[in-house]
Amino acid sequence: MFDVEPAARRFALLCPHLDERQRRLLLAAESSELGRGGVSALAVATGVARSTIERGARELAGEIIDTPLPVGRSRRAGAGRKKATVADAELVAAIDALVDPDARGHPESPLRWTLKSTRQLADAVTATGHAVSSRTVAHILETDLRFSLQANRKSLEGRQHPDRDAQFRYLNEQIRRHARRHEPVVSVDAKKKELIGSYKNKGRTWRPGKDPEKVKTHDFIDPELGKVTPYGIYDVGRNRGWVSVGIDHDTAAFAVAALRSWWDNEGSAAYSKARRLLICADGGGSNSYRNRLWKVELARLAADAGISITVCHFPPGTSKFNKIEHRLWAQVTSNWRGQPLTSREVIVNLIGATTTRTGLSVHAELDEGTYPRGVKITDSEMAAIGPRLEPHEFHGDWNYTLRPPRPRLHWRNYVVVISTRLLTGRSTRRTASSPGGSSPPGRRRSRNSRPQRASSPGETRHDPRRSRVTSDLPSWPWAAT
Repeated sequence: MFDVEPAARRFALLCPHLDERQRRLLLAAESSELGRGGVSALAVATGVARSTIERGARELAGEIIDTPLPVGRSRRAGAGRKKATVADAELVAAIDALVDPDARGHPESPLRWTLKSTRQLADAVTATGHAVSSRTVAHILETDLRFSLQANRKSLEGRQHPDRDAQFRYLNEQIRRHARRHEPVVSVDAKKKELIGSYKNKGRTWRPGKDPEKVKTHDFIDPELGKVTPYGIYDVGRNRGWVSVGIDHDTAAFAVAALRSWWDNEGSAAYSKARRLLICADGGGSNSYRNRLWKVELARLAADAGISITVCHFPPGTSKFNKIEHRLWAQVTSNWRGQPLTSREVIVNLIGATTTRTGLSVHAELDEGTYPRGVKITDSEMAAIGPRLEPHEFHGDWNYTLRPPRPRLHWRNYVVVISTRLLTGRSTRRTASSPGGSSPPGRRRSRNSRPQRASSPGETRHDPRRSRVTSDLPSWPWAAT
C-alpha cells in the first residue's frame, strides 16, 4: 500500500505555478520514487490521467526527445485540431452566400425570408454538406467576414425641398439679426401626448434590488385621468424653457396661448425694450405655416403685446433640427425616465425640475383651458389681418411678420392741428426764408449742426437729423393723443 498523500499535497501546491509539461514531469518523478504501481496510485490521488504520467516518465527516461520549446509554450506549434476554415476551404464562402443573398448569393436562398440567426445559418450550411456548429458560424461571421449585429439607422430623409439649405441660411441670418439687437428668439414645439396614470415610462432609475415599480400591462387611456400635451417655448438667448401643460386638444389657439403666457410672465420683463420677436417653428402641427388659426392668433398677440412677431418655419422633414428638440425636450425626457406619470401635478413638477450643467432652467404650469378642434377661419378674417401680415421676399409662406396695428387718433387731434395751421397761415414746407432752411450758396451745412435759435411754439424749424422741416405741433395724421 502506497502513501501518496505527501506527493498529492506537493502537487496541489505547485500545480498553479507549473505549465502542462512541468506538471507531467513532476508526477513522473514522484511515481518513480513510489516504484511499481505508483503511476496508478498518483492518478487516483491527483485526478491526472495515467497516460499523461506515463508520457512524462518516458520523457524523463529519454525515450521521447522533443525540440526545445519557445518561452511561454508547453506544446509544439501545429498541435490540436485544425480550424474549420482550414479543414473545409469552402465553408466561409458557403456562409457568406447564405448570410447576404441579395448581394452575393442566390436569390433562391432558403434563408431569404427567415431570421438569419447563427443556429439557422449552421443548420442551412450543414444541409449543403458543410458540417459546422452555431458557435463556429458566429466566429466566422465576426473574424473572417467582418459581420456584426446591427440595427436599422434612420438616415434616409426622402425627397428634400430644393430650397432646404437656403431656408436654413435665411433662418440663421434672422436669428443673428435679432440677437445683435438683443431681441428675443424662441424655439417652439409641442411634445408628444403623454398618458396620465400608472403606465410604463422608458428608462431606468435607482431602486432597491429586485423591487421594480409595478405599472399597468397595457397602455390604454384612462377615461378619468386622460392625457396631456406639453407645449414648450425655449428662449435661445437665455437658455430658459417655458412649458404649458395642456389638458385639451393641441391646436393653434393652445400654442399661441402658451406664447402669450410666456410673454406676459417672463418675456416682457426680460426684454422690456424689445420691439420684435422671432419664432422658430416646425412646418407642421399646431404651428403649421398653412394653419390660418395660427396666424390669426399671432396677429392678436402682436396687437396686445405691441410688438412685431416674425415667424420662420423649418423646411419639411427637418423638425429634428429645431433647437427645442435637443435643448429642452431631450432633457425633460431624461429627467423623468423610469418615472410613471401618475398625475398632472407629477408631470408639471418633473418638467419644472429639469436642469442641466450648462444652466438650463424650466418653468412649467398647467393650462386648464379648452381649445376645440375644427375652428374655421374665413376669408374675411384673413383679409382683416392682411395689412399687418407681411410675407418676406424669400419664401413668404415660410417666413412672415405680423405687425401690431397703428394707433388711431382721436378726431379732436385732427381738429386742433388743422385749425392751428389755418389760423397761422404757415406751411411746413421748406422755404428759403424759413429759419435754418437752405444754406447760403457755396456753403454746405453740416449734418450734425444745430438751429441758430430755439423756435417758439407754432414756428417751423429745421431738424438737422432729417431732410424735412418739422413743427412743434403734432404732425398729422399720427399725432400723439
